[in-house]
Amino acid sequence: MPNQLQDFLTLPYTELEELNLHAKEQRKNRVPAHQIQEERLKYLTDEKRIKAVTVLFSDLEGRLHMLDYDKKFLVKSWDNLTFDGSSIRGFTAQRESDLRLGMDWSAFYWAPADIFGAGKVLVFGEVIDKDGTPYSGDIRGVLKAYANSLHEKSGYTLNAANEIEGFLFQGSDAERRYHETGKFEYVNTGGYYHSLPGDPLRQFIDNTAEVQRAMGFENEKDHPEVAPSQFEINYSYAEVVAAADQIQLYKLICRQVATKMGLTACFLPKPVVGVNGSGMHTNVSISKNGKNIFWDPNGQEKLSKFGWQFVDRILTHGNDICLMLNASVNAYRRLDPHFEAPNQIKASATDRGSMVRIPIGNERSMRVEVRSVGPDANPYMVMLSVFKTGLDGDTAKIKNLRQAERYLPDNVYDAISNFQNAEWTGKLLGADVKGRYAELKQASADRCPRQLGTFVKSPEVQYHHEVYNQFLWNLF
Repeated sequence: MPNQLQDFLTLPYTELEELNLHAKEQRKNRVPAHQIQEERLKYLTDEKRIKAVTVLFSDLEGRLHMLDYDKKFLVKSWDNLTFDGSSIRGFTAQRESDLRLGMDWSAFYWAPADIFGAGKVLVFGEVIDKDGTPYSGDIRGVLKAYANSLHEKSGYTLNAANEIEGFLFQGSDAERRYHETGKFEYVNTGGYYHSLPGDPLRQFIDNTAEVQRAMGFENEKDHPEVAPSQFEINYSYAEVVAAADQIQLYKLICRQVATKMGLTACFLPKPVVGVNGSGMHTNVSISKNGKNIFWDPNGQEKLSKFGWQFVDRILTHGNDICLMLNASVNAYRRLDPHFEAPNQIKASATDRGSMVRIPIGNERSMRVEVRSVGPDANPYMVMLSVFKTGLDGDTAKIKNLRQAERYLPDNVYDAISNFQNAEWTGKLLGADVKGRYAELKQASADRCPRQLGTFVKSPEVQYHHEVYNQFLWNLF
């Protein structure tokens, strides 16, 4: 209930969109960091109606964490923010718990007050180690450093757009209660592109799309997906770190809107057996001096030689990086060939069972689509593994590499083994982070049935990294 004595910031959606699009343009144009920092601090100082700044960061598995800092405190102490890293799965040991948060002032968002609360703005943080260097377990920071180095060295801008599918289920906290109920209940059974304007799924999609527009996503289209109660809300591409940030915000917005409706937005890759699972098709391209260097009007499928070399390296390392793209026990249910599953380590313009697809494109839109990605994967790890593999990986001497009969693993145990045994994943993440990530995945797998079987088991939901609950986890 509103308190008339409070005067906290609440802006109309149209004004929010203008502010967020301006900030997005600054980020796209690489306005110098010190200039953005000065502008943001002045804004926070001058805007008296802001009470708190929500700082966001992600753990090694991609779970989003949020800390609210009092605005006045943050303005004075933004360069000396500490937090307990030992409480974050996959971060530091208890004896080395102190980490710092730096501000990525370019990743600043104005959020709708009816969804996020009045008087708040959001900013993504960068995790900093005790010695002042970027923390190796903060994959967002690793991705940002990699993207910046490529831009400085080669003039490359890495671009990505993601098609993120999810399910809307009856009741709030449906995932946390799955071990009690043993089932998810649909809110709608209409199917692909079909949902009546007033039903809960359509209302959810409409509300979520409005919030995304207000936050500068530049929406393209939204619709119910193939499976019952399944949705997809598409928006435009962005530079790679901004694109990964938008994935985190997309899932946060979906969950928040669903919760306010008394429902659950779920991003398990295969929450229900017998219907299509949810993917996060990752469309990538690289530009230089404003030109898309994946485009060649005379190339095969109009993809340039540079683009095909990128594809060949991803196919070479497909099994190596599978655990980074399919990060959970449940993800391997989705890699089922009966439901258009992209489980073949192939490249194709038409076959949707291929790991990599070459969509129809033009000079502006030509891209490579990595289809095997699950929506629960760490988006920063996905982007890092796709781009770094495509640019810096090896090319196997396999006859007919692009169409050879090779398949992604159908269970997490094989994926963990491939990841651990691959020299390439050590180059991607470093030995320490690679080891910690493998340990986290093994710990989840150890709590789940080894055979997936024909129905979703409670442990694969209960011990899922996005559903993580310390109390439930420690009951094992």
